[in-house]
Amino acid sequence: FIDNDSTAIALAEQKFGIAANKRNVMVINLGWGIGLGMIINGEIFRGHNGLAGEFSHISLFTDGKQCTCGKHGCLETEASLIALTSKATEAIEQGQVTSLAAYDVIDANAIITEATKGDIFSVKLISEAAYLVGRGLAILIHLMNPEAIVLSGKASIVGKLWMAPIQQAINEHCIPKLTSQTEFMISDLNSKAQLIGSAALVIENCGKLFKNKLIAINDEP
Repeated sequence: FIDNDSTAIALAEQKFGIAANKRNVMVINLGWGIGLGMIINGEIFRGHNGLAGEFSHISLFTDGKQCTCGKHGCLETEASLIALTSKATEAIEQGQVTSLAAYDVIDANAIITEATKGDIFSVKLISEAAYLVGRGLAILIHLMNPEAIVLSGKASIVGKLWMAPIQQAINEHCIPKLTSQTEFMISDLNSKAQLIGSAALVIENCGKLFKNKLIAINDEP
């Protein structure tokens, strides 16, 4: 069984995470890109042909950088972990003082680790990205009016660093009446969410196959 990674994460949050008792939830996958899994009326929403949730590719920046999708100005180009590692490498080459300079290769794990330790530059990278994600979420809130937004995926392990900048962006770009009933939550599954969601996908589909088989047997003369 195959599914989008962010949809699998939403499934994990619905079955085993903090979205278990909620019916309308937007699950943000903070990873190499910025994915979106949607729970609508208590069901995982995949769109017409399974491609719903390409949150990374909403165009926020006029004349922005070219994205891996071939378009320009996508959220992913400035706020994803890929973008943060690129910014960090470039800044260090220009003499930026940061504990990241001690790493032979700068990757997402390095940025997350050093941000957790309090490295000012690493925290700044995440804060700036979080604000941009918040701008994207403001659009999402206006469209979907969700009950909750869950920050999940690899980078949610430093979820508290994301919350304040996201809230600032929401305050600046969202109608208060819409946000007053939207709860922001940090996943407790973190980087395990995708694995758990993948397992849940298999179990869910196997259950359906077994159920259909039983129905077919019972319908036999």
